[in-house]
Amino acid sequence: MKTKLFILTAILFGSGVMQAQNAECATKAALAYDDAKANRYDQAYQPLMEVKEKCPTYSLATFQYLDRILKYKLENAQGAEKNKLIEENIQLMNDRLKHFPDKTNAADIQGEVAWLKYENGIGTKEEQFKAFDDAFKASPESFTSPKRIYAYFSLLVDLQDEGKKSLNDVFGLYDDVITKIEDEENKLAQMLAPLLEKQEAGTALTAQEKKLVENSEINLNAYSQVKGSVNGKLGQRADCENLVPLYNKDFAANKGDINWLKIASERLSAKDCTDDPIFIKVSEALHKAEPSAKSALYLGQLAEAAGKSSEAMKYYNESAQLETNPNDKSRAYMKIADNYRKGGNFGQARTFYRRSLDAKPSNGRAYLHIANMIAQSANNCGQTTFEKRAVYWLAANYAAKAGSVDPSISGVANESVAAYRGRAPQKSDIFQEGMQGKTISVGCWIGESVKVPAL
Repeated sequence: MKTKLFILTAILFGSGVMQAQNAECATKAALAYDDAKANRYDQAYQPLMEVKEKCPTYSLATFQYLDRILKYKLENAQGAEKNKLIEENIQLMNDRLKHFPDKTNAADIQGEVAWLKYENGIGTKEEQFKAFDDAFKASPESFTSPKRIYAYFSLLVDLQDEGKKSLNDVFGLYDDVITKIEDEENKLAQMLAPLLEKQEAGTALTAQEKKLVENSEINLNAYSQVKGSVNGKLGQRADCENLVPLYNKDFAANKGDINWLKIASERLSAKDCTDDPIFIKVSEALHKAEPSAKSALYLGQLAEAAGKSSEAMKYYNESAQLETNPNDKSRAYMKIADNYRKGGNFGQARTFYRRSLDAKPSNGRAYLHIANMIAQSANNCGQTTFEKRAVYWLAANYAAKAGSVDPSISGVANESVAAYRGRAPQKSDIFQEGMQGKTISVGCWIGESVKVPAL
């Protein structure tokens, strides 16, 4: 009986202590939250750290405000103080994941911890790379930060330079990160396309739509820059001078390995090492072992290099029909479209450039080629001089789209826009003809309409 009474007393005492502690945390948290909201970070810091330690499950807001405070304090910290704050930040993120797993994205936490270690030089390069590698493999869909993507790849290249990773490791990750970047670009371009069309039609965008366009263009520019940085970091490692000897050396031992043949042919193709005999051997071996969209594409490249245009087109069409990867399907359609364009069949070329864009909305070069074909046809696709010159407005619209969805070619696109608009009717021409605001139907293969700008 005494034992039961003791246990009951202990429970009641413990419950009372817990209630008192919770009440103390609630009071302290309320005051600290107010300080944090008012940016009085120095006053809020210590009370919030105490709430986190004593009542970690009290509220997610404790972790959110502390995260903001620690980032603020890190901006001005140096030396030992900075290292202490970094460790606190890492611990804070791990504690949040522990106590609020349903309200915390584990992959985001892994990525943020990896970035903190990298940015502040914590641990060895191997440890920093592993942190990024774990985050990427845990949730590739959440690994969207351009700066983290570059850091991840850059670390691996550095490790390869130090002899701690192989060139094949670098190529493998390069394929992964470029695919990731292009996937993100495509999502943004797909979201942007209808808004650009709305603008072209002269319809005003809502404030929310304008913000969406602005953010999409900022993010597309960021991905374009990181793609350039990744390619710059890869540098000469992926040039034909390195790839050809590498695959020549390994061909005999791997000619029956389908995965090896796929990787080798893809890299040789991507870097235009298609004139070397090793590309022929690899492509033919791959198509014999496993006919596929990729092997058909490579045989098309070989046929085209040999001047066999009709045979090349047969293989490119086969590749496009078999391909399931959107970026690679777009690439095959571009090959077909380029052949039609070079042959002067602009209507067919545009059809396949559009198919390429359907597969990869961020393919600005397709828009640029369409713009160029329209501009070349200006003199043949209108009745009057004004109508013929109006075709350049349509060309300028396509060139503008090219720069919007693919910032890496924005320089060329902007130059094209300026050149086309310079050839289009000017304000005096529009006024003289009384055409302001009217819509002109463009004939011949183009078959589109363009709106004359208002004065």
